[in-house]
Amino acid sequence: MAKYLIVGPSWVGDMVMAQSLFITLKQRDEEAIIDVIGPNWSSPILARMPEVRNAITLPTGHGEWGISTRRKLGHSLRSEHYDHAIVMPRSWKSALVPFFAKVTHRVGFTGEQRYILLNERRKLDKSILNQTVKRFTSLGLPNELAYPPMDIPLPALRVDTDNQKKLFQLHSLSNRPAIALMAGAEFGPSKQWPIPYFHELAKSAIEAGYQIWVLGGPKDQNDGEAIISHLGEFAVNLCGKTQLVDAIDLLAVAEKAVSNDSGLMHIAAAVGTEVHGIYGSTSELFTPPLTSNKTIHNLHLECSPCFKRICPLEHTNCQNQLTPDMIIRTVITQ
Repeated sequence: MAKYLIVGPSWVGDMVMAQSLFITLKQRDEEAIIDVIGPNWSSPILARMPEVRNAITLPTGHGEWGISTRRKLGHSLRSEHYDHAIVMPRSWKSALVPFFAKVTHRVGFTGEQRYILLNERRKLDKSILNQTVKRFTSLGLPNELAYPPMDIPLPALRVDTDNQKKLFQLHSLSNRPAIALMAGAEFGPSKQWPIPYFHELAKSAIEAGYQIWVLGGPKDQNDGEAIISHLGEFAVNLCGKTQLVDAIDLLAVAEKAVSNDSGLMHIAAAVGTEVHGIYGSTSELFTPPLTSNKTIHNLHLECSPCFKRICPLEHTNCQNQLTPDMIIRTVITQ
């Protein structure tokens, strides 16, 4: 029985995709114990992964060094006597906790001169490990097996049906089939399908007999209001009114989800919802929704993917030219 300490990623979608690694470890050793270090927001997501024993909160902000905090956490974990540490991020600071915890075997990709912190450093060949999930999963395999073709299990988050019922009552949700819209773009506006386009989609969906749920965080509240404006009782803006763990349960009961390339898109994929992923400045070849039940919407313009937060050509045609009718005829007629 192996005991793993895993330093998880800092983004919602990446943490969902990391479950493929956790499942892989369990497939190779059913009795493996897996503890995952992550930001505070990740604990409810990790709690929905049956492979994870403990979610360990790292009390530092995104981008913060926090060396003394990491040293203190590492020292507190020494009594666990972990056999292996897998460091998923490539930063120097991310390898500190396993080092201070004196984990015997510490593996990660080469990056930021981590010669002492990691005792197995793997070269990242981006042309071979050409997807985020492949990179994550490879770290859980012996080096000789850590390259495609790999059997990559799909993330599968647990759903709380009792919480679903509470959410329906709390927000007075209809019994109509639901389409969830996720219009947020934490990375930047280049990843965001225009809000008026989401509004047109919502209007058509309601006319076709659906209810609309707009999901997102507090930053997305105004966009959510613009999407549901004048659409009546079957359009509900839930942005900032639900927790991340609630989004898991709501997306599980939604019939379809239409989303920018975002963390919520990956959650929708991990609960089996039919996903319509909108791509432009990013690529579905690199971070696809990990489900067979998906439709990708991407114009594949000559200038995309650019992977920039803001369109360097100042037109964002990859999003603006993906008109509402292109999405509507696929989402509502299927």
